[in-house]
Amino acid sequence: MYNAQLLLLVLLVGFVPCLQGFVPGMVRPAGVLRPRMNNISPALGASTTQLFNLFDRFARVAKSNLNNIAKKLEDPEKIMSQALEDMQTDLVKVRQSYAEVTASQRRMSKQKDEAAKLSQEWYERAQIALKAGDESLAKEALTRRQVQEDKVAELTSQVEAQTASLEKLYEGMQLLESKILESKAKKDQMVARARTASSTKKVNDMLSGVTGQSSVDAFERMEEKVEALEAAADVAEDMNASNLLSGGGGSVEAKFKELEGASAVDSELEKMKQSMLGGSSDDSKMLEGDVDEELEKLKRDAGL
Repeated sequence: MYNAQLLLLVLLVGFVPCLQGFVPGMVRPAGVLRPRMNNISPALGASTTQLFNLFDRFARVAKSNLNNIAKKLEDPEKIMSQALEDMQTDLVKVRQSYAEVTASQRRMSKQKDEAAKLSQEWYERAQIALKAGDESLAKEALTRRQVQEDKVAELTSQVEAQTASLEKLYEGMQLLESKILESKAKKDQMVARARTASSTKKVNDMLSGVTGQSSVDAFERMEEKVEALEAAADVAEDMNASNLLSGGGGSVEAKFKELEGASAVDSELEKMKQSMLGGSSDDSKMLEGDVDEELEKLKRDAGL
């Protein structure tokens, strides 16, 4: 995804400068003939300016997006690994330079020794010529000796300069080596810290519900739902038990009231029979119809 966006933005950024050779009114390099603008209408010029401003805005947006993409693509571990590789490459170059300067110094030292040796030989030859009475030959020998002496002085100066350069290169090489060792140790620590921070961030994002659909949130919602279902079941059970108790008790009380009512009627009937049996039989016969009528009345009053 990032590769496609990066390619598109690079093409867009590179497309804007190409318009300078085709869109009238664009800035052109010095020495390039400008086209004749006499026949271009003001409306076309205004639209051209708007087009250029539009592409300029696109270019700024493209650069901004490129920077954002580059920041997102930065991986601390990869960046530090690449930095270490670059330091290793620099160390190799410093070592090569040190070896080259050392070899050059050795060559110059050898040349200086040879020049000093030749200078001594020409000095001895001048002495031989002077002892032989040939002053001109002695003078020539001393002249050549002076040439070698000048060469020795020049080579000595160069060797001293290269010695100073070698000392600086050696110090830089030692410093770079120590930096590489230190960076390697820091890299391991930083990589471990970066991985720990990344893992911690992922866990914190999950726990804080950044996505809104985390597994922890789902478990919490399901737990609340189960608790709600259990509470509803308990309420339904309590209501059912209450209904059963109220319904059964009412029917039992009604039956007891009915039995108590019947017992009272029977008791009253028995009393009346006893009182009636205590009188004459004629009166009993005369009152038999009244008793039956009174009995029926009592039964109606009792709801039987």
